[in-house]
Amino acid sequence: MQPSFFLASGSPRRKELLTQLGYQFHIIIPDIEEQQLLGESPQDYVARLSREKAQAGLQLAQTQFPELSLPVLGSDTIVVINQEVLEKPINYTDCKRMLQLLSNRKHQVMTSVTVTTSTEYQTKTVITDVWFKPLTEQEIEAYWRTGEPCDKAGSYGIQGIGGRFVSKIEGSFHAVMGLPLMETDLLLNDFLGQPS
Repeated sequence: MQPSFFLASGSPRRKELLTQLGYQFHIIIPDIEEQQLLGESPQDYVARLSREKAQAGLQLAQTQFPELSLPVLGSDTIVVINQEVLEKPINYTDCKRMLQLLSNRKHQVMTSVTVTTSTEYQTKTVITDVWFKPLTEQEIEAYWRTGEPCDKAGSYGIQGIGGRFVSKIEGSFHAVMGLPLMETDLLLNDFLGQPS
């Protein structure tokens, strides 16, 4: 079966979720600086990152695979509490600060998906509310030692060990993982001309 689009991401979770939907795709990994602009809202930031990843992916695809004229999917996920974006932790102190902020409170996970061609693009952002149980310092330290928080926005992965901290969720579980399945499927259907 021929690939039907390019995925501009090295995320194993996004690869797994798209495979789960039954898609065939090529992976390309663009290098995008992830830096929130002064005065940029979290929602605008995550949407811009997903667009920039898709557009950089399109340039890479056109260079590396000029014979394949396929759409490119880019996506980004951020964790937000009180309008502060929690990026990936730089060390244990940073991870501890984030998890203490999330402890016993509600936060938002924003995932934005963009599908682009050389002539058009569409972006969809999904916001999910997530509640954490109260966390002890010992739990946070033990979690850090697993290595799981190191490459995760907000210092946790809901699909892994971090799922034990989540007391409630309103919205898309898969968006918290990194890719909202229904919205991504609808976007891809628009571009690939398949019935949804």
